[in-house]
Amino acid sequence: MLKQGLQQKLQQGLSPLQIQTIKLLELPTLELEQRIKKELEENPVLDEAPSSEETDDGEPKNVSLSDYSPDDPTPSYRLYINNQGKDLKPQYNTFSVKESFHQNLEMQLGYSGLTGDDRAIASFIIGSIDDDGYLRRDIVSLTDDIAFRLNIETTPEHVEKILKVIQEFEPVGVGARDLRECLMLQLRAKEQTPERKRAEEILENYFEEFSRKHYDRIMTRTGMSKDELKEAMDEIVHLNPRPGGQIDDSYVEQAQQIVPDFILDNKDGELILTMPKFSVPELRVNKRYADLLMNSAASSGKRGKEAVSFVKQKLDSAKWFVEAIKQRQNTLQNTMKAILDFQHDFFLDGDETKLKPMVLKNIAEKTGLDISTISRVVNCKYIQTNFGVYPLKYFFSEGMKTESGDEVSTREIKKVLSESIEAEDKKKPLTDEELVTVLSQKGYKVARRTVAKYREQLNIPIARMRKEI
Repeated sequence: MLKQGLQQKLQQGLSPLQIQTIKLLELPTLELEQRIKKELEENPVLDEAPSSEETDDGEPKNVSLSDYSPDDPTPSYRLYINNQGKDLKPQYNTFSVKESFHQNLEMQLGYSGLTGDDRAIASFIIGSIDDDGYLRRDIVSLTDDIAFRLNIETTPEHVEKILKVIQEFEPVGVGARDLRECLMLQLRAKEQTPERKRAEEILENYFEEFSRKHYDRIMTRTGMSKDELKEAMDEIVHLNPRPGGQIDDSYVEQAQQIVPDFILDNKDGELILTMPKFSVPELRVNKRYADLLMNSAASSGKRGKEAVSFVKQKLDSAKWFVEAIKQRQNTLQNTMKAILDFQHDFFLDGDETKLKPMVLKNIAEKTGLDISTISRVVNCKYIQTNFGVYPLKYFFSEGMKTESGDEVSTREIKKVLSESIEAEDKKKPLTDEELVTVLSQKGYKVARRTVAKYREQLNIPIARMRKEI
C-alpha cells in the first residue's frame, strides 16, 4: 500500500505531458509504431501530415518528428535524429537477436503429436524449464501444480512420460533434472561407439568420481586404460552442459527480432549516427477538424458541455502526444550522443577492450537528465554498427583500476581472465590465487574473490574441474 501510495503521489506531481513522455521513452521502435497507430485510431483530432506549420493561435498545427535539430555542434560525428533514414522503402531493417528458448520448445511441441491434456501438461513443463535448459522442479510438485493450475488430474508417472517426449526436443539435453542426466541424454542421442559407451558407463556409474577428477579410481574400477579413459573423457567434455544457451551476465534478451533504434556508420574515422526510417507517420493536431467538432458540440443542446469537454480532452491529449513524441526523439538523441562521446574509441573499431567503465550516472551527468530517464532510454534499445548489433545496455559496466591507476571496465578484465585460463597448462590449471598473480603481472589489480566472481560469471569451473589427463 505504501508503494502504491508513493506511485500515486509521484504521478500526481507529473504533468500529463511528462507522464506521456516517460511511457513513450521505454518503448522500442516496433512498439512505438503500434502505440502511434493506436493513438491515431482512438483520437479523431490527431492526424498524419507531410510537413509542419503553425496554427493561428501559435499552437503547433502540424508537429513533425523531423523538426528537431540540435543547437550544439557535434565534434566528431553528425547526428540525424528523425525518422527519415537512408532506407527509402517503408520497411524495417530487422535483425535476429536471440530466438526465445521457450518459444522454440513450444514450436517443437506442435510437431510432437501430443494433444489435449497431454499437450497442456507438456506446455506447462516447458514453462517450468529454466533458461539454461534444466528442469529443476521435482515431478511430484509439478503434478500438484498441474492439478491446481490446469485442473488436470494426472500422476507423476504420466508427467515423467511426457517429460521424456520433451527430452527428445532440440537442443539435445533439454529438460534434464541435473548435469548427469543432461550429459547422458546427449550421449545416447549420438551414434554409439566404444568411446561413447565407455563415456556413458562413467556418467552412469562413476559420476561422483568423474566430478572430483578421481581418474585413478575410474581406471581401477572399470579396467579402462589411460588412453581409453582419455578418449571417453574427450567425448564428455565436448558435450553441452547448458543446452538452453549461455546467459550473459550483463543482459538477457528474449526478442526474436529487433529493429535498431540507431545506425552508426564509420566513414574514414567519422562516426555518423542516424535513426532508421520506420513506418511511423508524421503527426499533427488537426485544428480544422478540432474546430469543427467543437462548434458541433457547442450547438448540441443540454449535452453540449459534456461534448465540449470531450473534444477539449481529445485536443489536449493529441497535443501532449505529439509533443511527447518530439521530446522522446530529443532525449534519445542526447543520450546516444553522450554514449558515443563516452565510448568513442570503442565505436571506431568495436574492440571491447576499449570500452571504458560507464554507469547510468555518467550519462545522466553528461546529458543533464535523471538516472531513471537514462535507464528508460537504454532499456530495449539497440544500435547497429559495422561490427554488429548491440543493446545499449552492453556499453554499461563497472570499473576498476590497473596497477598504473588507469580505469578499465570489468568487461576488459573478464576478457583477459578468460584468455589467461585458455592459455593455461590443462594438466596443471591455475587456481584463483594463481590467476590473481597472472592478472597482476598483466597490470590488473584484482582480489581473489573478484577473480572467483568473474570466473563464475564466465561459466568457467574451478581449477580442479578444468584438469585434463
